[in-house]
Amino acid sequence: MAAPLSDTPLSPLQTIAVIGLGTMGSGIAEVLATAGRDVIGVDVSEAQTARAVAALEASTERSVRRGRLTEQQRADVLARVRVSTDLRTAADADLVIEVAPESYEVKQQIFRELDSIVRPGTILATGTNALSVTRLAADSAHPERVLGLHFFNPAPAMKLVEVVSSVLTAPAAVAAVTDLALDLGKEPVAVGDRPGFVADGLLFGYLNQAAAMYEARYASREDIDAAMRLGCGLPMGPLALLDLIGVDTARTVLEAMYAESHDRLHAPAPILGQLSEAGLTGRKAGRGFYTYEAPGSATVVPDALTPLSGGSGAAGRAVASVGVAGSGTMASGIAEVFAKAGYDVVLAARSEEKAQNAKARIGKSLARSVDKGRLTAEAAAQILDRITPAGSYDAFADVDLALEAVAEDLEVKQQLFATLDKVCKPGAVLATTTSSLPVVACARATSRPQDVIGMHFFNPAPAMKLVEVVRTVLTADDVHATVREVCARIKKHAVDCGDRAGFIVNALLFPYLNNAIKMVQEHYATLDDIDAAMKLGGGYPMGPFELLDVVGLDVSLAIEKVLHREFRDPGLAPAPLLEHLVAAGCLGRKTGRGFREYARR
Repeated sequence: MAAPLSDTPLSPLQTIAVIGLGTMGSGIAEVLATAGRDVIGVDVSEAQTARAVAALEASTERSVRRGRLTEQQRADVLARVRVSTDLRTAADADLVIEVAPESYEVKQQIFRELDSIVRPGTILATGTNALSVTRLAADSAHPERVLGLHFFNPAPAMKLVEVVSSVLTAPAAVAAVTDLALDLGKEPVAVGDRPGFVADGLLFGYLNQAAAMYEARYASREDIDAAMRLGCGLPMGPLALLDLIGVDTARTVLEAMYAESHDRLHAPAPILGQLSEAGLTGRKAGRGFYTYEAPGSATVVPDALTPLSGGSGAAGRAVASVGVAGSGTMASGIAEVFAKAGYDVVLAARSEEKAQNAKARIGKSLARSVDKGRLTAEAAAQILDRITPAGSYDAFADVDLALEAVAEDLEVKQQLFATLDKVCKPGAVLATTTSSLPVVACARATSRPQDVIGMHFFNPAPAMKLVEVVRTVLTADDVHATVREVCARIKKHAVDCGDRAGFIVNALLFPYLNNAIKMVQEHYATLDDIDAAMKLGGGYPMGPFELLDVVGLDVSLAIEKVLHREFRDPGLAPAPLLEHLVAAGCLGRKTGRGFREYARR
């Protein structure tokens, strides 16, 4: 009788079977073969095995053209892969990775058949990202050898691999597949068994909220996607990503997450079910949230929902001069943006000294651009000359657009808008850069609420391309058109959204950050593993805890509270750990300690 897996030293996993040769299975097979493993690819469909071989041939040919493989290396990779429609060809495998459809019935049938085919010491891995590894293991004759091995799409490019243990999994099996992942050039992250694991557990909640936002017609699909790409530096917008993943797959993952969490944020948005039932499952079907050139194509083509290039047609007001109220980083950055675009700018603060200091900050910023060769010294001097510092808002008497960037405090902003109402000429557009407060509350502080609009810039304003343009129910059409025209002139990408908490970016970003904190609070994963998972598995430029410490935990908590108060969803309640850290004065990089500690400057 064979020794149990936990007592058997495992040799390097050389022969590996991949069950299911769709996009993910084919990608995993390529990764394994490229790393020198012998691969047995199995699928029930001969047509699918043929497509998998063709995909491998095409992919390795591209690698040769790009100098990543030689012709001989390509031939060796192709020779290591053999395909079959017979599961019994996996008999000699050291490891089997199943990447079959997300169905307990399908996966359990595969594991039951494998029990009678493979050796007792063979490790069985499921590629699921939604189903319980424990439940799959419990149905196996050897539950100690079953674990999760979750690659990310596209498998050859994505570095993250989540290694998922159940309470039944033998440590030797975990060690063996972890070593394999490292040998493949991947970054393994060890996680426990719960739907979505780390990366998808955070990602799919965010995707679901984006789908719900679109379904509510709060913003267009194009604006939602552009906002998250440009405002957060993400490689893809959430709706385009749902189309890539598969709308039906996302719905399945969310249903599994909701069954465990009962959190409304995980309850699949109805539109996901509607699209799935209609067969509009994304790129693979040729249509999902967007329409594609053909099934499987990545090329988006115009459809009935595509915005007209001419815009709304409403004419805006003439803007030659701009007033920026405030003396902080955002105010000086916004003033720099407008001056670079050729506008005359009045930079006003509560004192002449504060205004001069803000202009000096702009001078230093422009000097850095000169040092880096982005501007000539002459151009920098001309830009700085367009900015007039002032110690009183009376200097806004002749501006065409007055934009405030003062403290994120409603009372402070309302007092300022009451002042702008008195000093600005009739017809001037009045804008707020608030990221979380109601724009209409600022508008009601004036006698001309039709002239008030939100222009939410992102920090640092000179570098970030996004501006959220926030209309209230009182904003005039020509005011909206004016701000859109101004955004085009200052070379910013404007997205339209209504006047509700968080607008687009913060309404999607901060629940994701809050859920990451809950993962740590529940001891499910470490800060480092979560940050690594989102950077390597989701393509995020920063992990959630890196970002929280940069933004400031106090700022993050304030935004979470605003979202919770507005939407009244229990899932949006700030994580207690965040509140405790803020109460302790651990606010992030600015205090030297947040979720991590930082060296004092």
